[in-house]
Amino acid sequence: MNGKGLLAGKTALVTGAARGIGKAIALKFASEGANIAFTDLLIDEEHGGLATEREIAALGVKVKGYASNAADFAQSEEVVKQVKEEFGSVDILVNNAGITKDGLMLRMTEQQWDAVIAVNLKSAFNFIHACVPVMMRQHGGSIINMASVVGVHGNAGQCNYAASKAGLIALAKSIGQEMGPKGIRANAIAPGFIDTAMTQALPENVRKEWISKIPLRRGGTVDDIANTAVYLASDLSSYVSGQVIQVDGGMNM
Repeated sequence: MNGKGLLAGKTALVTGAARGIGKAIALKFASEGANIAFTDLLIDEEHGGLATEREIAALGVKVKGYASNAADFAQSEEVVKQVKEEFGSVDILVNNAGITKDGLMLRMTEQQWDAVIAVNLKSAFNFIHACVPVMMRQHGGSIINMASVVGVHGNAGQCNYAASKAGLIALAKSIGQEMGPKGIRANAIAPGFIDTAMTQALPENVRKEWISKIPLRRGGTVDDIANTAVYLASDLSSYVSGQVIQVDGGMNM
């Protein structure tokens, strides 16, 4: 076990972490000494879950991937119960599970709306609801909701996604107020334009247009987000709660 690092001896639970930002956060936490429990819809070779498990294990910490639908209340409760039994604690929760189903309001279906709200917002409620009693008994914990700059500013064609991400921000602020007396902190990270499989699927001209609007003139990396998550998960931010940190290259100053 890694005895050094900002998160040594802590257990982090990261949802939706088989790839992308969630995976980067899990790896960064592991490199700082945290044991890692992570979830994704499937934990297998095809969707990256098993590879992620191996990469984290190579850093010398305890790790286990749990196949679970974060939008399902009972499944989420069961996962947290298993993590508590197998790891002994849940010190850090990162609500990262997320999807997009973009569309303009006039064309958006009820299914597109419901799916995005369920996966992005309800999942965070599910995991916070299950983790808070564990954290209360430990007299502390750090909850990090993965929001988005569109949750702060809105975005045409993404009303479902933007609403879900704004919800994650208000959820973090509310939990910060409610659970502060128990030593539990809650914050949100609002990434801007980050280079992931999600954004790489965009046409080149759209990507260029985005980058021209960013004062730092580049897209963010998953490590930019993971580094901010380390700060919020660790004692470096022990007096920080109810905050939204925009990691966006200055795009929305």
